[in-house]
Amino acid sequence: MADHVLYEVSDGLATVTLNRPEAMNALDTATKVALRDALREAAADQAVRAVLLTANGKAFCVGQDLKEHVATLEAGGGMTTVADHYNPITLAIATMPKPVVAGVNGVAAGAGAGFAFAADYRVVADTASFTTAFAGVALSTDSGMSWTLPRLVGHARAADLLLFPRPVPAVEAAAIGLANSVVPAADLPAEALAVARRLAAGPTRAYAAMKRALAFAAGHTLPEALALEAELQNEAGATSDHREAVSAFVAKRAPRFAGL
Repeated sequence: MADHVLYEVSDGLATVTLNRPEAMNALDTATKVALRDALREAAADQAVRAVLLTANGKAFCVGQDLKEHVATLEAGGGMTTVADHYNPITLAIATMPKPVVAGVNGVAAGAGAGFAFAADYRVVADTASFTTAFAGVALSTDSGMSWTLPRLVGHARAADLLLFPRPVPAVEAAAIGLANSVVPAADLPAEALAVARRLAAGPTRAYAAMKRALAFAAGHTLPEALALEAELQNEAGATSDHREAVSAFVAKRAPRFAGL
């Protein structure tokens, strides 16, 4: 992995850390490639049962590195980075069969916000904020924001945040559904890690089924959602973790999940 993205696996948890603090973790090509590859590795690694996506420095991620983007435009390049980088990154976060926690330590703008919105759970520092940013640079949405944002806050509020981008502070973000929890900035690393570790010790295949069911239900009818629920519940019911949970309940002890 490039130094711009740090990757570590410990006790079933993969921690992916954006590491360009001097540039507020802006996404240049090297960072995007390293982030895409790290997330793909975490998704494919059977030993990884949860992922924590976070960042070093004062910002989570301010989105596209505009200095590099200007150079690309001046050289006659286009917006191929959306297909080459942003789409694969967003899909890896949203569709990997294990939960992803975003530990948002500071401002998350543009694609940086989009990646956080694609995560399953967002722990946000009280000094952090979200902004869509795209309209300010005369661009449409990317990083999945057209899909995730209305599902988090509703269509009308999503349109407002896209058409009139502004910083949404952490407390407001929690109130409208962009953050799951808000913690003091000094506590963010420990709190995000604690949430991610709890998920890494949980019933991984059940979590994967929940992610799949939620994504499917967003675009299908109730009968179709019920049919998939039945299918996924049959699969979950055949797992070792389910049998362990039932045995633990009968024995009046805490279950010990293996992710199987």
